[in-house]
Amino acid sequence: MLNAITITSMYVLDQDAALDFYVGKLGFEVKVDQQFGPMRFLTVALPGDPDHAVLLELPAPPSISADVAEQVRDVVTKGAGGGHLFLRTDDAHKTHAELRERGVDLPEEPVVQPYGIDFGLRDPFGNSVRVAQMTPPPSA
Repeated sequence: MLNAITITSMYVLDQDAALDFYVGKLGFEVKVDQQFGPMRFLTVALPGDPDHAVLLELPAPPSISADVAEQVRDVVTKGAGGGHLFLRTDDAHKTHAELRERGVDLPEEPVVQPYGIDFGLRDPFGNSVRVAQMTPPPSA
């Protein structure tokens, strides 16, 4: 039976710009950067998390047709490409300040929610990234 999600995919419009953002600003690490024929297979992951990676995928052949790729690029540019990452932190305020120092555009301040403290941002391509400091569940 299935027991893990190992790679999830997000469309990006420029893989080098995606590396600059995800590795250079958010602190991810490159897991795989390999050329497979006409496509570059590029995955990143958070340090210390060997089980989960994000494929930074260009909307292009051979995974989709050239016609569909153009439509996907248009939708991604509008922030409606469906790419979402939900990240956890131990200190939302500290992480927010560190990301701001690294030059990340942060349109939201950390906000107290019923589940913890969180804030959101978008990557350079319009994909949504949410960062949350989770409140421990009440003890039984």
